Amino acid sequence: KDFIQGVLAGPSVPPQALHTCRGLAPCLPEEGQVNTWGPRLPLATPHPASGSSAAMDRIFSGFLLSLLLLLQSRGVYGAPPQTRGTLCRTKPTDLVFVIDSSRSVRPHEFEKVKVFMSRVIEGLDVGPNSTRVGVINYASAVKNEFSLKTYQTKAGLLQAVQRIEPLSTGTMTGLAIQFAINQAFSDSEGARVRSPNVNKVAIVVTDGRPQDSVQEVPARARAAGIEIFAIGVGRVDMHILRRIASEPLDDHVDYVESYSVIEKLTHKFQEAFCVVSDLCATGDHDCEQICTSIPGSYKCACKEGFTLNSDGKTCSACSGGSGSALDLVFLIDGSKSVRPENFELVKKFINQIVESLDVSDKQAQVGLVQYSSSVRQEFPLGQYKNKKDIKAAVKKMAYMEKGTMTGQALKYLVDNSFSIINGARPGVPKVGIVFTDGRSQDYITDAAKKAKDLGFRMFAVGVGNAVEDELREIASEPVAEHYFYTADFRTISKIGKKLQMKICIEEDPCECESIVKFQTKVEDLVKSLQQ
Repeated sequence: KDFIQGVLAGPSVPPQALHTCRGLAPCLPEEGQVNTWGPRLPLATPHPASGSSAAMDRIFSGFLLSLLLLLQSRGVYGAPPQTRGTLCRTKPTDLVFVIDSSRSVRPHEFEKVKVFMSRVIEGLDVGPNSTRVGVINYASAVKNEFSLKTYQTKAGLLQAVQRIEPLSTGTMTGLAIQFAINQAFSDSEGARVRSPNVNKVAIVVTDGRPQDSVQEVPARARAAGIEIFAIGVGRVDMHILRRIASEPLDDHVDYVESYSVIEKLTHKFQEAFCVVSDLCATGDHDCEQICTSIPGSYKCACKEGFTLNSDGKTCSACSGGSGSALDLVFLIDGSKSVRPENFELVKKFINQIVESLDVSDKQAQVGLVQYSSSVRQEFPLGQYKNKKDIKAAVKKMAYMEKGTMTGQALKYLVDNSFSIINGARPGVPKVGIVFTDGRSQDYITDAAKKAKDLGFRMFAVGVGNAVEDELREIASEPVAEHYFYTADFRTISKIGKKLQMKICIEEDPCECESIVKFQTKVEDLVKSLQQ
């Protein structure tokens, strides 16, 4: 009973208790620091009692410490914490979220927006001298939920975000952004004086066409030194988003199919606010294999047996030796949800992978199948004998723009694509790359299982509304190495870089040519040692 009463009373943690866990991570805040993870729970304190009572106190002290560690490790409101590089810190920023809560945004969708904001905030260094955060909620009218000066701790911000309610009226996006420029970023609301050392950023989230003008927004924001990111959801007008956002548009305009995947953009904004001295250590680089830090930047290198491509970042994954023989078939979703502009990005994704292959009769062959409500073979394995012809054929591929029959497409892959009549070679490894952006309208389990049972190595790539359970079902074991997901079509090139290396069939070390290479390398090393 003493233990329960102590928890309910909630006294401060005694100074001596702080020292009981110093050195553990995560642990209790140091004395004088702000507690950023939630309510302060007490450790049970000793009191004159019998030996059994003292033992009970020790048990409860250990239990409470475990509970505190568990609460912190789970993040806020049960959400897993967002991991960031240990060298990552955020540049001082005045950040204002401008959130559409018009009647088209349903209550459960608005909750997703709140999760997105919370996840971004979790990745920030919050404080009066680091990052300050405000939130503007708008519909037909504008409501300043809290300003840049209201909360100085992460915990306070996260709790305030959870209390925000949707307004559920019209969509006055222009009015809301003008309010942000004129009021939210003013000195009286806690904004700092314009300086190169402080970023001023607004993140606008909307799902519809505004009922007012946004014509003057970019010029006024630019004049005030405010950087605007525009996130569109569902049926949003992309032309309006581009009009709102700062330049370059590719970095400042994002689109997601629905609110259910908006939190996938969290990592992008955590990276945008991150300032690091070691880009390799935090993973903020484009090197495919090896990253070497240099002051303020990095340079890329490749593992033994690979060569660095002309872009200075990617490596030629399959080069030399008969061990690189490969039959590769792309199975591409051409449903209407992909959209024409994104389908062009998918074609670039295919050609990015093709570029890393050694295409010939004896090495890599490539086939391409597109599907929507039906399945269409664009070209079979072996039809094109070089990369140039394959890439030209990919660029000419017409967009089908109908349904999403992924199961039917997988069955076609199993029954036809890897058959000898369609160019497949006996004894050569078979690799399938399945690309989709939505839930399948038919049953995929049997065909996905059969492909893997036949020894095909299956990679699953999902974008936007793709169902992750379906992607895992398609992917070969180990699933973590054969399954990829991104919320945004514009980032699929990063997946392409990973696939370039994973689809490579390594050389057989017992092949004659491999032995000669190894012997030559050893002789060179011996000579250098002798010198």
